[in-house]
Amino acid sequence: MACLPALSLEACCRRSHGSGYKALRACRVDRDRARDLLAGSLPAGAPRAFAIDASTWPKCDAETSPGRGFYYSASRHSAGQPIVAGWCYQVAVGLDWAHDSWTRPVDQVRIQPGQDPVAATVEQIKALARRLPPGPDPVFALDAGYDPAALTRELANARVPAAVVVRVRDDRVFHADPAPNPGANGRPRRHGARRACRQPETWPSPDRQTAFHDASYGLVDARAWDALHPKLGRRGRWADWDKPPIIKATIVKADVQHLPKGASGGAKKTLWLWIGAPDPDRVDLETCVKAYLHRFDIEHTFRFMKNTLGWTTPKTATPEQADTWTWLTLAAYTQLRLARPLVADRRLPWERPLPPGKLTPGRVRRGFGQLARQLGTPARPPKPSRAGPGRPKGSRSGPRTRHPAVKTTPTKV
Repeated sequence: MACLPALSLEACCRRSHGSGYKALRACRVDRDRARDLLAGSLPAGAPRAFAIDASTWPKCDAETSPGRGFYYSASRHSAGQPIVAGWCYQVAVGLDWAHDSWTRPVDQVRIQPGQDPVAATVEQIKALARRLPPGPDPVFALDAGYDPAALTRELANARVPAAVVVRVRDDRVFHADPAPNPGANGRPRRHGARRACRQPETWPSPDRQTAFHDASYGLVDARAWDALHPKLGRRGRWADWDKPPIIKATIVKADVQHLPKGASGGAKKTLWLWIGAPDPDRVDLETCVKAYLHRFDIEHTFRFMKNTLGWTTPKTATPEQADTWTWLTLAAYTQLRLARPLVADRRLPWERPLPPGKLTPGRVRRGFGQLARQLGTPARPPKPSRAGPGRPKGSRSGPRTRHPAVKTTPTKV
């Protein structure tokens, strides 16, 4: 879809070319009901594993659009830097262990300029955990751009029964609890034995270990050490603290046999993961490692939503209109996923045939038109009408208000 008015050229569209933008201006989405509907579409028995990541809706030259900020973008650059002005959306999707690119979107929030990303993520996890049926604690996988220590602490303070899995750098250093020394004088030690990721000799035997086979990574060997904590400094989030807190977590070293097809040559076969949970004994190590390995499926979802479903295509003027279109895009993706076993494979001549239950999102979209004709539409037929009166004679409209993009300094830990 090159533009939103191009939808009027589809056979199912019976209204004017401007009806799409009119609908975005007038439409309102009940966000709570939308979240309940998406969470209710999760199949029974699906892994209680989710991925959370943010993506930017670029609005570099939209000076009249409010609520813009500067955010990271891997594909677009500004002044030589991977930063663009726009709206930032954080999406949560359900994961599966199948060897495909499908995910299950369940929630989205727009991160306001200057808003604390940790607080927004905690609220999103808290709201989603409440909507899930009773069962094991859910696992949320996030990339290295998130602060694992702050997330673990805030989730524990909010008493959210969930675990977060965050990738950490391979040059990090962690510490065990200090050994008791009742006869010593002076201030008690806060940090014990040193555990450096790049120094294997500093690591004792793992507290837990597991090995499993993954279709994309081959044999995966994971070793975990419990009750380790980083040495936090009085900067960033902890700048106003007299003594930064001790935040304990499970540190995991995961070695994979091979990388997925198409991975960059610089990708590493060893991952260091942070697992933060209120009760580490209730967290399954294999589920946490699988959740992070399949976290990259959300990148396929973002690409499909942008390139095929036209998520960032509309030239919306306000962030509220963008919110509405984002909800509609997530609903459309969910419809395609639910229609996966119902549509026929309309493959191109150079593509291999696939069984009905193995169709990709792109192939389901090709065959969804036949199914849509059978389902019908709840919309009423359009009524013929004359053109509107237009702008009143003699009225003048001045220039629209300009809203510069908000520049904030990211918090460093």
